[in-house]
Amino acid sequence: MEIQKLLADEQPPMELLLLADPSRKLVEEYIQRGLCYVATMDDEIIGVYVLLQTRPETVEIVNIAVDERHQGRGVGRQLVNHAIANAKLLGFRTVEVGTGNSSVGQLALYQKCGFRITGVDRDFFIRHYSEDIYENGIQVVDMIRLSQDL
Repeated sequence: MEIQKLLADEQPPMELLLLADPSRKLVEEYIQRGLCYVATMDDEIIGVYVLLQTRPETVEIVNIAVDERHQGRGVGRQLVNHAIANAKLLGFRTVEVGTGNSSVGQLALYQKCGFRITGVDRDFFIRHYSEDIYENGIQVVDMIRLSQDL
C-alpha cells in the first residue's frame, strides 16, 4: 500500500469521503481548504484522509475513510499513523481528530494511536446535519474530540 498526497488536478475519492462524513457540502468545503491523501493498492484507491489546519501549529484529521472491502486489515491504523507523521513533517505541534459518540471502533483506534479524549462537542451532529445519523444502533449526536501533542 502507498499513501500519497492527491495532486491538484486529481479528483478526490468522494464516495470514500462520504463514508466518513455524509454531508457532501461539508466534505466539498474542507477538501478545498485541506490536504487530501490517498492510499492505493494495485492502482485502486482504498483509503483517504484529509488534514486541515485549524489554528497555528494545530492540524485536524477531518476525514478518514477506508473502502469497506479493505476494512479490518490495518489500513485505518496506517492512515492515522501516516497523518500523524505527516503533521510532524509539516511542522505542526498538535494533531486533533473528532468522531461520533457511537463510533466505538474509531474511538478505540484513535486511542491506540496515541490520541487522548479532550472534550465533547454536545449536539454537534444535530446542529450540522439535517438528517439523523445512526451507527452501531446508536444515534450520532455528540462529537468526541481527541488530540495528541507531537
